[in-house]
Amino acid sequence: MTARRRPSAAEQWVLGVDSGGSGVRFALTRVADDGRPCPPEFSHSAKEPVRTGSDGIDADHLLAQLTPFMGDFAGRGEVVAACVGAAGMVSLGGNLRDRLPGALRAAFGVPRLALAADAVTAYAGALGMRAGAVVAAGTGLIALGTALGDSGWRRADGWGHLLGDCGGGAWIGRAGLEAALRAYDGRTGGSAALLARAEAVFGPVAGLAGRLYPRDDRAAVLASFAPQVALCAQDDVVAAGILRAAARHILEAAAAVLPDPHGGEVALTGGLFKVGEPLLGPLRAQAPQLLPGARLLAAEVDPLHGALRIAAALSRGELPLPVDGTLLAID
Repeated sequence: MTARRRPSAAEQWVLGVDSGGSGVRFALTRVADDGRPCPPEFSHSAKEPVRTGSDGIDADHLLAQLTPFMGDFAGRGEVVAACVGAAGMVSLGGNLRDRLPGALRAAFGVPRLALAADAVTAYAGALGMRAGAVVAAGTGLIALGTALGDSGWRRADGWGHLLGDCGGGAWIGRAGLEAALRAYDGRTGGSAALLARAEAVFGPVAGLAGRLYPRDDRAAVLASFAPQVALCAQDDVVAAGILRAAARHILEAAAAVLPDPHGGEVALTGGLFKVGEPLLGPLRAQAPQLLPGARLLAAEVDPLHGALRIAAALSRGELPLPVDGTLLAID
């Protein structure tokens, strides 16, 4: 029997997948001599999210979207490791963990696979393989921290827009719409500026509750109003107060997971921070009190590149992030 030839470094590739509520992204790249992934050479985005059914995240649907992408890559080298980061991995990832490793090996010959929560790929993209804390904020919000190795993961929030995600996009948007409705009613704490923006975006607010509550995507609809709150914050004290409160929630979540209570690195990642100074200013102002000794950083790269970083480390057997079988599982 002829031994299988080990592929040269130039032939070795890693695959990263970022699966979220707005779609799924794929990328393939080589690994540099220092162990870091090179810039992606092949990438693809699909706007259709991976389906979620009674068995959780649908592994077959993910494979169906991945197959044409891998077909375009065929014959260019060997994929030696992959990382799939997915929203809902903790509670809905059972089907992926059961089906995907064997299916990837059978279909594409991928020998090593990391299955990660999207917060973990966000962490790897924001901080790389360093100890610290990351707050990932978009529609929702979750904070994740680790001292690496056997220390495990520390998590705060990420409980969804009905029970938590405090300071996230949906939280800010809901607070802004509440202030608009207070102004409409003539109650204290209202904002005429936010009322005007709410009616410009959603139409007459008298019918807003009836239009919003039945929607399955109401968290995203609420989050869509967060940029309007930020736009009003420069001249409106109510909007500015909402963003100060959001900043406090963000910093409190980071403090809850930061492995070193005396300081360390805290990276901020996610679309929410694109609103800019109306939120970043209050974050900087309150950080010395709520995160003494910590350094606030912008994310280095996005979660898709974080998945590539995990795959690259896995390919070399040098993955220092905690493997717990739920937030991060290795097969």
